[in-house]
Amino acid sequence: MRKRLEIEELLPHRPPFLFIEEIVEANKEGSVGRYRFKENELFFAGHFPHYPIVPGVILIEMMAQCGGAGVNKMGYYKKDTLFVLASVEKAKFRQEVFPNAEVKVEVKNLRTSKLMLKQSGKVYVGEDVVAEATWLCVVKELDG
Repeated sequence: MRKRLEIEELLPHRPPFLFIEEIVEANKEGSVGRYRFKENELFFAGHFPHYPIVPGVILIEMMAQCGGAGVNKMGYYKKDTLFVLASVEKAKFRQEVFPNAEVKVEVKNLRTSKLMLKQSGKVYVGEDVVAEATWLCVVKELDG
């Protein structure tokens, strides 16, 4: 429960749209996070119901959440800052991700500024890269 509380301090997302359970590492270069896809995730009911796989857009969202949590953990931005996804490049989906898969997310910080955050990341199941992408987020500081 402690790990979940830490994530909820770092991100505004909440279930069923929270796809990081733990930030294992965060430094100026990037962050590493973990998540396990449960069988009862809402999207499995409608995304290929007879062959449930994690949608690619969820894997991209997971990478972006890990990156946002990592820079927040490092204190780069104010506490109530939002990172709004603005573009996605070089997205590749190399293998399917199934229910009960334990994934590791590795994110690199490519550029951080007051206005934008550019990162790249990879999602692993075991030693296999299952997805990767580069994305840009617009930084929005909320007025408490």
